[in-house]
Amino acid sequence: MQEQEKTNLYLVPTPIGNLEDITLRAIRVLKEVDVILAEDTRTSGKLLQHLGIEKRMHSHHLHNEHKASAHLIDRLKAGEVMALISDAGTPGISDPGFYLVRECLKNGLKVECLPGPTAFVPALVKSGFSTDRFTFEGFLPVKKGRQTRLQSLAEEERTMIFYESPHRLLKTLTQFKEFFGGEREASVSREISKMFEETLNGTLDELIHIFTTKAIKGEFVVVVAGAAKGSKTDKE
Repeated sequence: MQEQEKTNLYLVPTPIGNLEDITLRAIRVLKEVDVILAEDTRTSGKLLQHLGIEKRMHSHHLHNEHKASAHLIDRLKAGEVMALISDAGTPGISDPGFYLVRECLKNGLKVECLPGPTAFVPALVKSGFSTDRFTFEGFLPVKKGRQTRLQSLAEEERTMIFYESPHRLLKTLTQFKEFFGGEREASVSREISKMFEETLNGTLDELIHIFTTKAIKGEFVVVVAGAAKGSKTDKE
């Protein structure tokens, strides 16, 4: 019987809100690995304490990912087994992870990604829009390239999913109206899996009105219906 190839790096999703949203397998892996790479060791330290896990942690975030990866590859090659976690959700989805995974694969190291929490899936499913085909856009460029990206999506027929911060939500919805039309249907979810989880559905015009008069707090996922097949969006 052939010996199973050893996993060098595990990508372990962590809860995006409710601490119960972590799998038994994820807990086991976090207990078994040699080191946990965490986006913010303070945030992850609270989770590990809640789970009763005592483990060495190293900081691994967007600002040190490129610099730290070469050293981590050497350690993985030497036999250490590591788990990468982000502050919340699945590593690599609008969070650190992509570069380290790519470097591991280049060096013949086995990477395993556990299934688990990510914000865009529940937001998509409960939006009521088509899930047969969709595009995940993550965070739009803040400045350079933003208008170009929106223009390229104006006639996108697949359901579109975006992440957005509270201080840019209204601006983003207003720009969606400009490029997609005020009658385009959309869904805005905030604080998924947390105590004040909320989803609002309506046209972009309706959602802009709501958030013009409503306190904007939390982390947001915006789901926008795709353009009607064969149609061209009328800008308003």
